[in-house]
Amino acid sequence: MIPVCRLDDLPAGASVRLDTTPPIAVFNADGALYAIDDTCSHQDASLSDGWLEGCLVECPLHAASFDLRTGEPTCLPARRSVRTHRVSVVDGMVHVHVTGVPSVPAEAGAVAGEGSAA
Repeated sequence: MIPVCRLDDLPAGASVRLDTTPPIAVFNADGALYAIDDTCSHQDASLSDGWLEGCLVECPLHAASFDLRTGEPTCLPARRSVRTHRVSVVDGMVHVHVTGVPSVPAEAGAVAGEGSAA
């Protein structure tokens, strides 16, 4: 279980990038929290820098879109899904329960800018 940030520091529409190996992105999609591998499966781009709309995140490079609930791409050019991870909140702190075993960062990530509507 990796601590991410305080729930209050992750408002709706925002994302956090964890510098794990591979990187993980945590999103607040209208109050629901999701975590996926942060790198687009089409090309190396940070999904936490993408546009969030509902449960979908759009890659900032080539507009591939991924469902945050499943990690599945919803359109081309992405063809491969990204891993999803379980998220929990304990005493106001957001945690990611990682699928597999990435390297844990020395310090939890900082809140990225608010996502934009696509």
